[in-house]
Amino acid sequence: MAKRTIVAMPGDGIGKVVLDEAIRVLDAAGFDAEYVTGDIGWEFWCKEGNPLPDRTIELLKKHKIALFGAITSKPKDKAAAELAPELQGKGFTYYSPIVSMRQMFDLDICQRPCRTFKGNPLNFIRRGKGNTIDEPVIDTMIFRQNTEGLYGGVEWTNPPDVVYDALMTHPKFKENFAWCPRPELAVSTRIFTKKYTTRIVKAAFEYAKEKGFKTVTVCEKPNVIRETSGMMLKVAQEMSKNEYPDIRVQDVNIDAQMMWLTKNPETYNVIVAGNMFGDIVSDGFAGLVGGLGFACSANIGPEVAVFEPTHGSAPKYAEYPTSIVNPIAMVMSACMMLDHIGEGAMAERIRKAIAEVVEEGKALAYDMMKLSGSPDVVNQGAASTRQMADAIIAKLN
Repeated sequence: MAKRTIVAMPGDGIGKVVLDEAIRVLDAAGFDAEYVTGDIGWEFWCKEGNPLPDRTIELLKKHKIALFGAITSKPKDKAAAELAPELQGKGFTYYSPIVSMRQMFDLDICQRPCRTFKGNPLNFIRRGKGNTIDEPVIDTMIFRQNTEGLYGGVEWTNPPDVVYDALMTHPKFKENFAWCPRPELAVSTRIFTKKYTTRIVKAAFEYAKEKGFKTVTVCEKPNVIRETSGMMLKVAQEMSKNEYPDIRVQDVNIDAQMMWLTKNPETYNVIVAGNMFGDIVSDGFAGLVGGLGFACSANIGPEVAVFEPTHGSAPKYAEYPTSIVNPIAMVMSACMMLDHIGEGAMAERIRKAIAEVVEEGKALAYDMMKLSGSPDVVNQGAASTRQMADAIIAKLN
């Protein structure tokens, strides 16, 4: 009998392909697990009016650990138009299933590692002295608050009386927005709570302590967004003073951070941010170490944890007769799952195999060859999705 049961949620598009390949790598590494399929994504929105069916929620409640491929999300009007005819006009509203899952299971701690693989042709380089080429080694873990902020879903177009009246009590709103007709007004909230701000900041400090890093960078905008960004910075400063005196807090505004990450990215090892800014800066750092084909993530709550690559579903690529997408982000997300459940040695074996494949350079996905994602890239020497996984498995063996 398998030691563990993992909920496998392929989702849409290329999610199905990369998840299958990641499971092949896990099998080759000797991970003893049974996989149960969880329905999620656009297909179930269109057919059932729910992209996160109750049956999948029950699987997550029961088994606690999930691997997730990717989903397709579309704006409200397009989502409504693609509902099955018998469901249209019945009050169904599309919400991102990954956002719903994060909030439902308190998956408030998002970790996004961005690390250099030696020999990756996509690694960031810069000019050094004497016109030399310098390739900094990047080792950054971004802690993104996952359930609050701008992605909290508390928003309105043409806000109701109670909301509008409350907004009008704020002098800045009254001064700057009272002129706008309410049907033409859209409002999104950015809500931080001390409880969940403290949890994400604590996770960042604990990681820095474990890895021996001496600085935690708060990447927000407290000089302008004074209440919410200010809360995160204050929590971090107090935590440094009272609990982690050997780890200092560095405050870098999100706009400045996006500039500094292309000047000296190797100096940032631990970054903590709210939901939107964490999303932005993690994609920025991912671009320095190979792009979304190398970008993995963990969504961790008190009981349930979901591991996913940060790329989208790329439905166009899913229709190719031979899959060309890079599976490394999904495989590394599976490694984060292994770390979470106490299989760290196995995770390191897989990461070492990936590193050897990348450094050897014999198997290169189309993105690593800097080719456009067309169906004929395999004929140009790019490794298919399966061939990339085969190369990793060969190194494991």
